[in-house]
Amino acid sequence: MIGIGNDHAAVELKLAICEHLKERGIEFKDYGIGEGEKIDYPDAAEMVCRDVVSGKLEKAILLCGTGIGISIAANKIKGIRACACSDAFSAKYTRLHNDANALCLGGRVVGPGLACELVDIFLDTEFEGGRHQRRVDKITALENKE
Repeated sequence: MIGIGNDHAAVELKLAICEHLKERGIEFKDYGIGEGEKIDYPDAAEMVCRDVVSGKLEKAILLCGTGIGISIAANKIKGIRACACSDAFSAKYTRLHNDANALCLGGRVVGPGLACELVDIFLDTEFEGGRHQRRVDKITALENKE
């Protein structure tokens, strides 16, 4: 199952992505807020990411105005490898090489068509492992030093 969370700057983008996931038959849990509601992006990131690291969710889709703030917040949670993407190459390679488990998008940066394409790439791309696993292990080791 995929978790999706958003702040008030990405409500419309969240709705478009949720509809797209429904059309694809992908099971998801909406942790986000609706029109007229407010939440700070660190709180939105934490709700979803805690369930990713606990194993309740496979991956997260996190949305704020730029995708950057929510990715910074998400990466503070041990076990999360979040990436802010606005292009297909980055969405693909963050899965292939970094085994990212949270895709962060900006509601003020990408439109719904591109966002849905990036979500598809992120969800459909498997981690390559191999030499990349060594690097992911080093990221985990850095995280465990703190």
